[in-house]
Amino acid sequence: MPKHRALKIAAGIVASFAAFVVTIILLSETGIVTFQMALLMLVALFGMYLGFGILIAVYRFISKLE
Repeated sequence: MPKHRALKIAAGIVASFAAFVVTIILLSETGIVTFQMALLMLVALFGMYLGFGILIAVYRFISKLE
């Protein structure tokens, strides 16, 4: 396990993202959702992780300014 807190957080984020991706791919392969829907879900998942990551980075930057 990583010793630094930031590395632990990054590892948790990567693990949760990978788990969601595997779940979406599994849903697509079993036929529960169509390929197009799975692709849309993957794009939305990536967008949410990117958007919230930017939001958290901006919040931390602004909190250091004050």
